[in-house]
Amino acid sequence: MSSTQQVVGARPTAIVRRRPSRWHSHLHGSDLAWAIAFIAPYAAVFLAFVVYPIGYALWMAARPALYAQLIGDPLYRGAVVNTLLFVGLGVNVKMFVALLLSGFFMRRDWWVRAILVAYILPWLVAATQAFISIHWMLIGEQGLVDRLLEVVFGLTGPNWLDDRWMALGTDIISYIWKWMPFWTLILLAGWMAIPPAIYDAAAVDGATGPRCFIHVTFPLLANLYLVCTLLSTVWTLGDFTTVYFVSGGGPLNTSQVLTTLGFHYAFDAALPSLGVAVAMSALPLMIPIVMVLMRKAQASEGEL
Repeated sequence: MSSTQQVVGARPTAIVRRRPSRWHSHLHGSDLAWAIAFIAPYAAVFLAFVVYPIGYALWMAARPALYAQLIGDPLYRGAVVNTLLFVGLGVNVKMFVALLLSGFFMRRDWWVRAILVAYILPWLVAATQAFISIHWMLIGEQGLVDRLLEVVFGLTGPNWLDDRWMALGTDIISYIWKWMPFWTLILLAGWMAIPPAIYDAAAVDGATGPRCFIHVTFPLLANLYLVCTLLSTVWTLGDFTTVYFVSGGGPLNTSQVLTTLGFHYAFDAALPSLGVAVAMSALPLMIPIVMVLMRKAQASEGEL
């Protein structure tokens, strides 16, 4: 009797053990085949257009002599200074003004909404066409800006792109003008996500106007603002179109940034290894920013 009970008791156990095994192996094989079928094209594209170019670039720029040559090149040293100014001023001025404007566009007046529509138009225009237009507006007596100054005010405009600092300033202003509407919309979405009850409670406590912004709004937007600033910094470090199409790196390559200088070395000077080394020299600055961005995004998960 006891042995029968053991056999009977053992059968369900054996059945329970076998059935999940066959079911699991069947699903596993099918899922694996479908997973490979769907992932293989993307994996091939990723290997061909991401892993291989980056690996080849690292191999091309692996010689220490390239970086010694860059350090001794005054064009590279000037490009480093220009890049720091372009990124530092462009990103911080853009994000700060975008934060202020996002608060302005929170107003519910109809004319504010009309201004918002006109304000985002620079972002909707293709970057290449916009920057080429700015270049032709500033090319001296033939440009639109100097011509207007002469006709309307009787003034002789400067040669905007014939001076290093004026050319770099033009690049920075053009960059801010083009991309600030995008970040304004992102921060405006952050403003709109703040519950109105928080402002009602702050008003009861006497926090209105600038005090409300400093003690209520900005602390709630701080994580979003920081993440957007870090992400914008990474994108701006790799920005190529602004400087290339507005000032062209002139005059005499004095307003080049790292991205355009690498292009100049690789194609104009026919030194591709040196051009790749210029791009790779920005990695010590870009990698820590990316790591901080990823850690901040993980730490602020679930927050505004």
